[in-house]
Amino acid sequence: MPILVRTAEREDVPALVRLRLANAQRHVQLDPAIYRVPDVEAVRRHFEEVLAAEPKVLILVAEVVGMVEVVLLADPPDHQILAPRRAAEIHTVVLDGHRGEGVGAALLMAAEKAAAERGVLIICASIFAPNKGAVRSTPRLASGRVEPC
Repeated sequence: MPILVRTAEREDVPALVRLRLANAQRHVQLDPAIYRVPDVEAVRRHFEEVLAAEPKVLILVAEVVGMVEVVLLADPPDHQILAPRRAAEIHTVVLDGHRGEGVGAALLMAAEKAAAERGVLIICASIFAPNKGAVRSTPRLASGRVEPC
């Protein structure tokens, strides 16, 4: 069965909050010295603001059992040697019980397409090394554009 991935809407805020908190709880189990469970209201406000604003962050959802945030990054400052290229960082979440079903891969493919439509040439995914499941399961897309950063 194909996985439906779509742009998040304001009505998705409660599900996005649940996803963020579930992801936080999972990461706190990995290392409570590094991760925390954020305040529910702060998370709700964040998603409401992001979905209401001019998009610097694009949020895609997969049947509201997973999401990916595509965060557009600023160009390097003029004093750095890097040539300006549109870049984005992605953050994915798939709820327990739905991993291994292709949700994450569908989200990454949709994120790559949405980012390319916005002129993004570089996509990276920051993954904390002890999160071995995420490191192991992060697929390399055909374009090779999603890489750990």
